[in-house]
Amino acid sequence: MMNNGLFILSLLITSALFAQTEAAITPFDAVLNEFTNVRDFCLSKDGQEAFFTVQSPGQELSQLAYIKKEKKGWSAPELLPFNAAYKYLEPFLSYDNNRLFFVSDRPLENTTEDKKDFDIWYVDRKNNTAEWSSPKNLGAPVNSALDEFYPSVSKNNNLYFTMVAPEGLGEDDLYLCTWENGKYSKPVLLNENINSAGYEFNAFIAEKEDFIIFSRYNETDGEGSGDLYLAKKDSNGVWQPAKNLGIPINTKYMDYCPFYDAQHQQLYFTSKRNALTPKAFESMATFKTYLEDSKNGLSKIYQVHLKID
Repeated sequence: MMNNGLFILSLLITSALFAQTEAAITPFDAVLNEFTNVRDFCLSKDGQEAFFTVQSPGQELSQLAYIKKEKKGWSAPELLPFNAAYKYLEPFLSYDNNRLFFVSDRPLENTTEDKKDFDIWYVDRKNNTAEWSSPKNLGAPVNSALDEFYPSVSKNNNLYFTMVAPEGLGEDDLYLCTWENGKYSKPVLLNENINSAGYEFNAFIAEKEDFIIFSRYNETDGEGSGDLYLAKKDSNGVWQPAKNLGIPINTKYMDYCPFYDAQHQQLYFTSKRNALTPKAFESMATFKTYLEDSKNGLSKIYQVHLKID
């Protein structure tokens, strides 16, 4: 039975989404339109920095990039300095903004060029004007011989991530490593209200760990492909059944990689939504602008106002 708090939450989400239309889902910023595939977005707490992944059309290349807020808008995107000839993706800033978690298949040691499986890594800095450190592997018990993806960290440093593990409930599952005495505990599988026999991945955890937003793939209550879901904890700290965020956030296309700015009640997420329609064009320039500025089926960062109480 749904408790009163969850019932109210469900009503608030439903009311908010029914009040929205597809027009409320807008691209993050035109500064990212030059990229074929851009995904995995996070913001600093002051909203002055944004980090994301840029990829080649076939995703053979994957690098981390950032932009900074300037007087006239966002700066031109730049690659992070520690990128190398390996895949880098899924950045997430710690609560103090001075540790950047990410995923990579780079080797553990600089003495080899052999790729390994995907692990969670991090870099540190003293402040937002200081240089990032060299990448450091988070190590065991978080990382293993399996692939670990999409780190998300609460205010108290508890780490949520995706792992493809034989002992999980499905294909991809969501796990938690708690921060205890200056180190991470062994991964714990989130309960069956979060994980299932299918695919659960790309989880964003709220600062207080009171709600989680994540992706499911091809669920019976979904809109098709990947959909975003939200779950809350009850008064005993137990995760309650996840709710599909519905239309217009979810579409028949892939919707995934959530990031929530609680201060401004703004949800950012990656989507491959496509709203292109046949029309006449005056010139190649207008054709190009229409392709770049529209919801064009490519992987883009979108934003929408979403109140979560």
